[in-house]
Amino acid sequence: MATANEQEQSRAYLLAGMFTLSLRLVVGWTYFSAFWRRLVLENKLIPDSAGYIGEKFNHFLPNSIGIRPVIEYLVSTPDMLWWAMVIFTLVEGVVGLLYMLGFFTRLMSIGVFSLATGILLGSGWLGTTCLDEWQIGILGVAAGFTIFLSGGGRYSVDYLTERKFALRKKAGWLIWLTSGELPLKTKRFANISVAGAIVIFVLTLYTNQEFHNGVWGPLHNKSVKPKIEISDAQIENNSLSFSVYRVEGADVYGSFLIGISLKDANGHVVLEKKGEELADFPIGNIDNKYIARVAPGKHSLVIPLGSKATLTVNDPAMGTLPKGKYELVLTDISGITWKKEIVH
Repeated sequence: MATANEQEQSRAYLLAGMFTLSLRLVVGWTYFSAFWRRLVLENKLIPDSAGYIGEKFNHFLPNSIGIRPVIEYLVSTPDMLWWAMVIFTLVEGVVGLLYMLGFFTRLMSIGVFSLATGILLGSGWLGTTCLDEWQIGILGVAAGFTIFLSGGGRYSVDYLTERKFALRKKAGWLIWLTSGELPLKTKRFANISVAGAIVIFVLTLYTNQEFHNGVWGPLHNKSVKPKIEISDAQIENNSLSFSVYRVEGADVYGSFLIGISLKDANGHVVLEKKGEELADFPIGNIDNKYIARVAPGKHSLVIPLGSKATLTVNDPAMGTLPKGKYELVLTDISGITWKKEIVH
């Protein structure tokens, strides 16, 4: 028969589970809804279609922390990226649904914690009007840890299953995957709770500062203005070639390139391509590296967030240019320009 202390501890866990019920339901839905949106309401797992989730994943690449090599590998290999997006979506669906139901609650909490950490490190820098992805990620991390400690409580499938089958008596280790009283003394439980809270709070401050200077210094938002990095610019064989890499700006809005010009050392324009010409830019002269693709638009050359491509401009005038220094200038429709010096 249970002692008074055991009964009190059991009651405390049931109460904790009830206190965190709304958190479990809301956070569970945020992950299950990702599956629901991508596969039920609209299929966003079709490559080369508008809204393909793989291209959205590509947007994470430029300023992610720690997991950038993984993202770059996936967006460079479309077949692997598709499988990763399918698996990721299914995992979100299963984790979110079981989290809401409170079935294998602690195991699902680990899933929520892991998914949220990936979102935080990958896309925590995104958000045009506020810190959208950072908030989603860091709150998911905290929710995963909290529900792991509390379990599902009375209103969970774990509780109903335990009452019917008394699984803990048959396999005590299941408590670490489901719900109920963890086999920890109060002091040890408190130490784990406080230590976990401190670690998560430090992660909060670190990522907030890293992505937005949200703790100290002038605030910045990398999702507002487009920024393009230019590299490998050269003039040879009657052509001008260079690589563009879009590293900042809104993820739902491309950079619309309306001008490519080349100036000599005296500032004279020796080559100029304007919006309508760039709208007819030859596809064969665009070598895209990732799933997010630079492509001609209706009135400009569109450069999505995270895209990287080598552009080649063929012009006979390039073959007659004298040796010297030149300046490549790219102009966005917003008026922003990016420049790169070329030594020919």
